[in-house]
Amino acid sequence: MNRYAIWKYVVLGVALFLGAFYTLPNFYGESPAVQISAAKATAKVDLAVQSKVEATLKAAGLTPEILALDGGSLKVRFDSTDAQIKAKDAIQQALVPDASDPSYVVALNLLARSPAWLSAMHAAPMYLGLDLRGGVHFMLQVDMAAALNKKAESLAGDIRSTLREKNIRHSGISREGQKIEVRFRDMPTLESAQRTIQEQFADLQMASTPDGAEFKLSAVINPVASRRVQEQAIKQNITTLHNRINELGVAEPVIQQQGTDRIVVQLPGVQDTAKAKDILGRTATLEIRMVDDSAEARSAENGNGAVPFGTERFLERNGQAVIVKKQVILTGENLTDAQPGFDSQTQEAAVHLTLDAKGARIFKDVTRESVGKRMAILLFEKGRGEVVTAPVIRSEIGGGRVQISGRMTTVEANDTALLLRAGSLAAPMEIIEERTIGPSLGAENIAKGFNSVTWGFVAVTAFMCVYYMLFGVISSVALAVNLLLLVAVLSMLQATLTLPGMAAMALVLGMAIDANVLINERVREELRNGAAPQSAIHAGYDRAWATILDSNVTTLIAGLALLAFGSGPVRGFAVVHCLGILTSMFSAVFFSRGLVNLWYGRQKKLQSVSIGTVWRA
Repeated sequence: MNRYAIWKYVVLGVALFLGAFYTLPNFYGESPAVQISAAKATAKVDLAVQSKVEATLKAAGLTPEILALDGGSLKVRFDSTDAQIKAKDAIQQALVPDASDPSYVVALNLLARSPAWLSAMHAAPMYLGLDLRGGVHFMLQVDMAAALNKKAESLAGDIRSTLREKNIRHSGISREGQKIEVRFRDMPTLESAQRTIQEQFADLQMASTPDGAEFKLSAVINPVASRRVQEQAIKQNITTLHNRINELGVAEPVIQQQGTDRIVVQLPGVQDTAKAKDILGRTATLEIRMVDDSAEARSAENGNGAVPFGTERFLERNGQAVIVKKQVILTGENLTDAQPGFDSQTQEAAVHLTLDAKGARIFKDVTRESVGKRMAILLFEKGRGEVVTAPVIRSEIGGGRVQISGRMTTVEANDTALLLRAGSLAAPMEIIEERTIGPSLGAENIAKGFNSVTWGFVAVTAFMCVYYMLFGVISSVALAVNLLLLVAVLSMLQATLTLPGMAAMALVLGMAIDANVLINERVREELRNGAAPQSAIHAGYDRAWATILDSNVTTLIAGLALLAFGSGPVRGFAVVHCLGILTSMFSAVFFSRGLVNLWYGRQKKLQSVSIGTVWRA
């Protein structure tokens, strides 16, 4: 009657083993470290950089615990925070002589002390939030003027296309900041153009003035549209940051607007701090422009003349200058996907882009009209533009599929695709505040949280052992298994544990033991009614199950509501709360019954059970 099949004990054994295995990394702790990553596509973190860092640390009298290359970064681990800070300053001076144009990102980090064999089995400690472990806090300033200038540049291009379609002749279109100026030879043409622009561009407010022998029509973005552009820029940048951080795999980041033009980014428990800073700091946007192949432009490319009016000078990755026109044909906003790959002809690393319907139509028209001319694909990072490639248009390109290739490594192709796939920024951003919050700030919180869980566990188990005797001991063991499984699941999911999460963990202990109290009282009730001990155990577990299920399901619904509608600390509480309910149902019913069956199930002539005093009427 009260016997488990062998396979059930195998399941219990596997659950215990996995719980202990994935909980184990949390006991090793973490060490302060410095992490060096490349800030530019042309910079490499290789053995030469490692040797330079080793020499720098030796000159500074610092001895690291570990210094090793890990992927595209160099990680240096120390035994104290003081040594970590000194090492960061020394490495920063050695690798970044020009702070305005850094080639490397040197950031403080925390590295787990877990043994290599645990890491190889993908067993990692769970993340701790900013209030427990620390992390990185960024304050980003959004360049609203650049967003408005970008909008004005786009409108100037649209006005040029509209006037050409309506066959309205003009003497030239120019832009100064957020003001667009269109010149006409006579007043009737100006009035016709003004009516057309008013009909199709409601965001512009216009004024006409004489300008010598010509007439000038000035247009600026009206205040309502300006506010809308700024709001959209903030929203798009926040969405882009979410996408980029999701690509990095950061658990539960905090990204929120502060004021009218600032964004706060908090990365609690992030492992790869330097890479996160690199990705957030890089404002990569894609622009496609036509190359100016005139004689003046070719002379300017060689440094023998001035850059022609209406063009700009950029460098390719090999240092060759390219003169491109200021008019932007397409931007990263027209991208729907970007994936790394290889050129089918040369087998070089490449990035394959997919354009939306509008972008595909524009690209097809431009390539049809510009066969034999060069088109430049520019990537802007940190306000500096670079020509990725400037191929000659051989034929019309339709279908919305474009390839970027030429002088790129596989790593560069992956990084470029990541930035472009994550979305373009509506406006450039600059990190104006950065705080790396060390673990010492959360040490007291960790101690208090740990003590609350520990003393709560001790108080509950003491009561259970005194009141329910052996059944209380079994319930306490099941409660410990519940805590073990909860920590293991949080570690496997790489969830971020915060102070509210620790409060939920302490609450789960009280809720989990409630199921065992129901079972024990049911067994007592059966014994009180005169049932045999074996029958009382069987009936107690079976009849208590429906009540336990109902109570846990209703509590789980409340937890899911917190998870769905809450944010920040509330979500952290809800995650631990919901997982704790699921693990408690397993440990309180399935595991505790396994122990009871193992102890009492094989006793054929069982006379009594140790479950405390059975009060009889």
